[in-house]
Amino acid sequence: MTQDSTDVHSEQVGHLGLITLNRPKALNALSLAMVRELTRVLQQWQIDPNVYAVVVRGSNKEGPFGAFCAGGDIRYFHQAALCGDATLEDFFTEEYGLNHLIHCYNKPYIALMDGIVMGGGMGLSQGAALRVVTERTKMAMPETHIGLFPDVGGGYFLSRCPGHLGEYLALTGHVMRGGESLHAGLADVCVAASLLPAWWDVLRHRTWSSGEAVVAWLREQSQVTTQQALAVEPSWRSAPMDAVFGLAGVAEIARALQGPDEWSVQTRKALQQQSPLMLHVTLEQIRRGRGMTLAQDLRMERDMVRHCFQTDHLARRGVQSETVEGIRALAVDKDQQPKWQPASLSDVTPEMVLPFFDSPWPDAVHPLRHLR
Repeated sequence: MTQDSTDVHSEQVGHLGLITLNRPKALNALSLAMVRELTRVLQQWQIDPNVYAVVVRGSNKEGPFGAFCAGGDIRYFHQAALCGDATLEDFFTEEYGLNHLIHCYNKPYIALMDGIVMGGGMGLSQGAALRVVTERTKMAMPETHIGLFPDVGGGYFLSRCPGHLGEYLALTGHVMRGGESLHAGLADVCVAASLLPAWWDVLRHRTWSSGEAVVAWLREQSQVTTQQALAVEPSWRSAPMDAVFGLAGVAEIARALQGPDEWSVQTRKALQQQSPLMLHVTLEQIRRGRGMTLAQDLRMERDMVRHCFQTDHLARRGVQSETVEGIRALAVDKDQQPKWQPASLSDVTPEMVLPFFDSPWPDAVHPLRHLR
């Protein structure tokens, strides 16, 4: 049985549910319609005893694979924020609900994370029973580049990376290549991208006894390439990662990056490009998320994202918010010159940061109150 929406292709083949994200011109960036279709299909398959496992992939302009998902549709965020479109609220509520569904799925959910995997793409993959990367994978949570924070559960899964790597990835938006994500604990196996079409054919045509059998076969097929990927040490392994990103605040982290070595120089440069305010907010998010359940973290992030677009405690909305300004500079006007407020780390105060974590809703009516 095949079901097609414009940007999500789903089909049940034998005992497998197969999903292809099919918005290649936008690198499969998620729209509200895509979030809703993915939720509908996954909920349907979750209660179907004939579906043993679900496998999701992306497509690029040339065909299947090559790109997974670049995140949420930030141009839509920008336009919706400026015109007061109420569906922006729905987008984040429903996307975070989808992220929770994937993490808690009652059947093996397998993500083939070839190509770009960023932002919302991480939300579609980090809850998977098996997270598969290739040498073409470019994985990141780069939200601080647009004056946002690493959402879709980022406070939960980044904070569980080894040591203080999560703070580094969240603050800098560092892009991990291929097997580097294995060292970060954000992927499980690595396979040559050229093998993915053959894998897909096997998934479609073999008779599977269980979802666990699918996972076991994929692990077996990728055992050699996974070990080869793990043998390559990522650059941050030799850097003073924990000593720097375990410091108390963003200002202290920045001061510790004054050395002439390449890692310090590149990391300092990355931080200098981000919103000083949202760097402080993001560090607080990761530190809080480390002690939260997934549901608690997603509720916190839902509160935070409301404040990103309606920063009333700073008397800012619409075009004046850090997020709208960051998207403008990166994706709308593309001048790469965001005007951050405040412009320096030293001007950010706790009174600017802490209200991001105050919920606009009483517990009984929180839009994600149902998550457990």
